[in-house]
Amino acid sequence: MSEPLKPTLADLRAEIDRIDAEMHVLLIERGRVIDRLIEIKTRQGGGSAFRPAREASMMRAIVKRHRGRLPVDTVESIWRVIISTFTYIQAPYSVHIDVSRGDAAIRDSARFHFGFTVPCTPHVGAGEVIRAVAASGGDLGMFALDGSPGAGAWWTQLVPSEAPKIIARLPFVERADHPAGMPVFVISKPLADGAARDVVLESVTLDRWHPDASDALRTVGAEVIGSAADGMGLSLLVARPGGIAADAVSAALRSAGGADVRGSEVGAHADRFDASALRERAI
Repeated sequence: MSEPLKPTLADLRAEIDRIDAEMHVLLIERGRVIDRLIEIKTRQGGGSAFRPAREASMMRAIVKRHRGRLPVDTVESIWRVIISTFTYIQAPYSVHIDVSRGDAAIRDSARFHFGFTVPCTPHVGAGEVIRAVAASGGDLGMFALDGSPGAGAWWTQLVPSEAPKIIARLPFVERADHPAGMPVFVISKPLADGAARDVVLESVTLDRWHPDASDALRTVGAEVIGSAADGMGLSLLVARPGGIAADAVSAALRSAGGADVRGSEVGAHADRFDASALRERAI
């Protein structure tokens, strides 16, 4: 009995061509589904095309199921471009970025997560990004979590109900060697639905910092991720679990001796997902 013939290079290249053609056909089919989605949304009165909770869930699922030689960075980037571009097709938008800490890292993040089809507009300072998004018809803004030197309490600009709000923390999937791993916030005008609320962000003002404040915040699962002088007092950006009471942060700070404590929600995002342990996979 003769052994089966091994595939030649030409056979394997033909197989790759077949797979590439099928992938292209599927992208075209996805576009047709988006066309129908646009028709339905138009009949229902429109609405934002951004769905941060769904995007975070999709990205986690993609990374969890990935196998083989292809780096997960490439897979994540491809899907991010697909998602962002089809969102852009539904409702064109721009991404406003803060380059005050340097251009390279923030632009890498914008291009990794939104591709090259979506326009990218640079600004100097988180405040400028917030104002640009507020004045837009439906754009996004992006800036580093730690802001730029002298950025001040930029989060207080997100307090008014009609002001932009934080809708995502990127990257959705974190790992030590992520090619666009600088932690950034994404803001948009307030979303009616589709928001992720695993982590809620609050702008909190109080008289001053108190020694027991950190411990008090930890008792409710909260942490300070930004602080700046605010007039005669202190302004904090606090992250808390979405499942706890809305006034838990203010109550914790008062219990630690804080006076004149006032808190306002300024956004929310999906839980952080660390994929470092998933990097080593058998082929």
